[in-house]
Amino acid sequence: QVQLVESGGGLVQPGGSLRLSCAASGGTFSSYAMGWFRQAPGKEREFVSAINWGGSNTYYTDSVKGRFTISRDSAKNTVYLQMNSLKPEDTAVYFCAATSRRSYYHESLYDYWGQGTQVTVSS
Repeated sequence: QVQLVESGGGLVQPGGSLRLSCAASGGTFSSYAMGWFRQAPGKEREFVSAINWGGSNTYYTDSVKGRFTISRDSAKNTVYLQMNSLKPEDTAVYFCAATSRRSYYHESLYDYWGQGTQVTVSS
């Protein structure tokens, strides 16, 4: 059983930056690809980004390409989401998730989820 705990959310002005962290425990971190999803009020949860087991391949939804960067640190069992040039439409609860599969874009493909961290982009 893998436990995931997100941190790093908060309130930021448009154009600002945040770095989300997701610490994993209880499993073999390197066995899982990791993803970030987000859910805005009144909307379905959507894919944001993913990174494969070794960190060599990364994936992004179009709306965050060039602004967000996903990375992982196997020594710390942690995955990060660096978010730059934030926009009000990035406001959402952000979730990290772990999957043993080789496809990353849909939430049904993930085995484990964190509890989420709130990101609010507002002036």
